[in-house]
Amino acid sequence: MRTDLPRVPAALLINGTVGVGKTTVAGAVGGLLSEGGVPHAVLDLDWLRQAWPAPPGDRFNSAVLLRNVRSVAGNYLGAGATRLVLAGVIEHRAERDRLARAVGVDLTVARLRADPTALHRRLAQRHHSEPEALRWHLDRTSELDGILDRAALDDFTVDTTEVRVPDVAAAVLKAARWL
Repeated sequence: MRTDLPRVPAALLINGTVGVGKTTVAGAVGGLLSEGGVPHAVLDLDWLRQAWPAPPGDRFNSAVLLRNVRSVAGNYLGAGATRLVLAGVIEHRAERDRLARAVGVDLTVARLRADPTALHRRLAQRHHSEPEALRWHLDRTSELDGILDRAALDDFTVDTTEVRVPDVAAAVLKAARWL
């Protein structure tokens, strides 16, 4: 990666259903950006929305997420980051638009996909001692995959089924034209 060129700040959302590897791949993308000397920040949107109770009509705490993204993204950009890597889920065009406004820079959306069998295996490993959480996540992965298919919000898609995380991260960076 050439780091001697001026960079216009930009953001990349790694979108996809539960169990597809969004957070893991975002971390690996951040590692590749570090190796390339690119000032960046990695944000897990689930952590920025985590508050209880969620307000009525806002099941996934979207309002608090957007307020937090606006603040955190502004702080990172103000500190010199030129790339923001976000891991999370958006289900509708309006959510994409609101997230883009909250980060305040151009937003590219990458969708990670995986075979349903691989997703179920990953979720079973992650929630092996939490039967209720496993049941919810297994139901949600199928539901969310269908929602994301219909919404078609993504600029590109990368398969994670049988691909090593570093290779997925490299493919995401290449498709985003951040290399």
